[in-house]
Amino acid sequence: MKFESMNASLNEYVTGFEDLLKLQTDPLVAQGASAYMRNQFDFIGVKAPARRESLRHYLKMQGLPAHEHLFEFVELCWKRPYREIQYFGMEVVEKVMKKPLLSDVEALEYMIINRSWWDTVDFIATHLASRYFMHFQVEIRPRTRVWMDSGNIWLQRSALLFQLSWKERTDVDLLFHYMEELSQEKEFFIEKAIGWALRQLSRTYPKQVRQFVESHALRPLSRREALRLLT
Repeated sequence: MKFESMNASLNEYVTGFEDLLKLQTDPLVAQGASAYMRNQFDFIGVKAPARRESLRHYLKMQGLPAHEHLFEFVELCWKRPYREIQYFGMEVVEKVMKKPLLSDVEALEYMIINRSWWDTVDFIATHLASRYFMHFQVEIRPRTRVWMDSGNIWLQRSALLFQLSWKERTDVDLLFHYMEELSQEKEFFIEKAIGWALRQLSRTYPKQVRQFVESHALRPLSRREALRLLT
């Protein structure tokens, strides 16, 4: 069953999963999760394994949203007050995007720049944007250039992280170039992303990573993370 847009059914689809989670709510879990996220988001209070099991059953019963209505589905999830519904949105998008459409980048960007924090952005970058750019490689440089120029730290972090699992397929020159541009940013999430991306790349290209670190004035956090597997 594919839920259609421009009527109540897509909203009911999102609300239905929210209602399912509310049957399992645990106030202590909700309180702890909110505190972990610096009290930026409200939580229903369902731990990840139970949430994913609920998602599995829900999708078996209800199916996925139609791909052409992905952006509307994302908007509905992102307007909900509960963080678990953003997680639901990301995990559903991952399933819908098995064969990405060129227009999917609009939904990805919306998710990255709204209700932004590492818990959503890192999943979007390393799973969703990664799949999108692997499929539409001609879009990598122009689109991530826009992200870099945006001044939005979450788009910039995504530009650094989307190749995290690419190994030999990584565009190393592009990654190093973006790192050079951001190397003196005093933003924790940028510093950490540079170090994380370098550390992961060092599994495949240890010599290149060491050379890059030694030849660039990276922030201490970035340098420390980058060399973790090389010392």
